[in-house]
Amino acid sequence: MSTIEHSVDVSVPIRVAYNQWTQFESFPEFMEGVESVKQVSDTLTEWVVEIAGVRREFQAEITEQHPDERVAWRGTDSPHHAGVVTFHRIDEATTKVTLQMEYDPEGVVETVGDALQIVRLRIRNDMERFKSFIESRGGETGGWRGDVPAPHQHGSTYGDSDAPVPPGTVGGEDFRPGGTLPPPGPVPPRNQPPEGPAPVL
Repeated sequence: MSTIEHSVDVSVPIRVAYNQWTQFESFPEFMEGVESVKQVSDTLTEWVVEIAGVRREFQAEITEQHPDERVAWRGTDSPHHAGVVTFHRIDEATTKVTLQMEYDPEGVVETVGDALQIVRLRIRNDMERFKSFIESRGGETGGWRGDVPAPHQHGSTYGDSDAPVPPGTVGGEDFRPGGTLPPPGPVPPRNQPPEGPAPVL
C-alpha cells in the first residue's frame, strides 16, 4: 500500500475552492493523465486515466462529502485506491487544500513507477495545477453543495458486523441532533424511598 499526501494554499475563499473540487468532469483540465471523468450520480464517477504508461478505466464512489470541509472516495474495484481532500480556511481569501490518497500499484510497470515516485510527483504537480487553475479563473466553474454522510454518521454498522445502528442513536435513522430526550420514568415522592429490593444489612 502506498500513501501520498500533498497540500497547497490557494488564494481563493474556501467556498470557491470546495465548489471547484466538486466539478469532477473538469479534472482533466488540471490533472495529468486523467483523460475523462464522468459524473454518473451524486456519489458515483467513472474515470479513464493513464498512470506510468498504463491506461485504466474504473469507477470511484464518494463515501463522504461535507460542503467546505471534505470529499472522500474509494475505488469500487481493482486496483484498490481511496482518498480524501480536505479544505481549511486560513483567512477570508486563502484556503489550504490537502489531498491524502492510498493505492495498491498493480503489475510491474506500476510498481516500478511507484518506486520511482512518479505517482507522487504527478499528484504534487496536479495540486499545483489546481491552484493555478482556480486562482487564474478567480471563481469556480460550478459547485455541488450536497452532503454525503459517512457510514458511521448515518445508517452505520457495528464494527465488522452488518447489523445496523439502532434508530435513536448516532447513525440510526431517527437520530435528530439537538432533539429532546424521552420523558423520564415515574419519580417517587421525596419522603418515599425508590422502589426496589430492600438493601441487605
